[in-house]
Amino acid sequence: MYEEAISHEDVAESDLVTRRGTFRAVAFRADGHEHMALVHGKTSMRDNVLIRVHSECMTGDIFGAMRCECGEQLDAALNRIVAEGSGILIYLRGHEGRGIGLVEKVRTHVLQDEQGLDTLDSATSLGLPVDVRDYGPAVRILKHLRVNSVRLMSNNPDKIEALESNGITVAAREPLLMRPNDHNIGYLTAKRDRLGHDLPQVDAFTTDLPRAVDR
Repeated sequence: MYEEAISHEDVAESDLVTRRGTFRAVAFRADGHEHMALVHGKTSMRDNVLIRVHSECMTGDIFGAMRCECGEQLDAALNRIVAEGSGILIYLRGHEGRGIGLVEKVRTHVLQDEQGLDTLDSATSLGLPVDVRDYGPAVRILKHLRVNSVRLMSNNPDKIEALESNGITVAAREPLLMRPNDHNIGYLTAKRDRLGHDLPQVDAFTTDLPRAVDR
């Protein structure tokens, strides 16, 4: 099963020395995109491996945009993996804007800023889907890496269903909660109320800062 998950022609591995430490960089092709898994420590044939399945977000991950929490989650996940001594971060390409792409994502930002629409309505008003992300590539790389079961760092219950429905045992979900700010509180509120994400910090923020604006 593991050997068939990804063909030899579609995967390459090397050590990657980072400021946090050394990872095994596993680049792989799946579903028309090139993705990356960063493996730290021993994970093969292990149970309850700490993992993060992270959707590509150029504005947040690279440029530090504050209208989402993506970049902070990426950093926090890598830090937790290193602190634990082992784990895997899977970085999925083609997930920009929950799958609508970078150009369309920026167009939704215009509607959010100018018309006050939230992250969902700004997409649907342009005739775009709310979420078309496919977690199949994450399943395939986990099988390729021979991971028996995982502890998933996520606030999104849909990720658990996506992994388990494809044969990956999720032993636990570990929250990855970032402190809200004035620029992303509306985004986080919409994810909690309309997409079912588990984000208890939203209430605390709106209580402490009642003037926070919905952007």
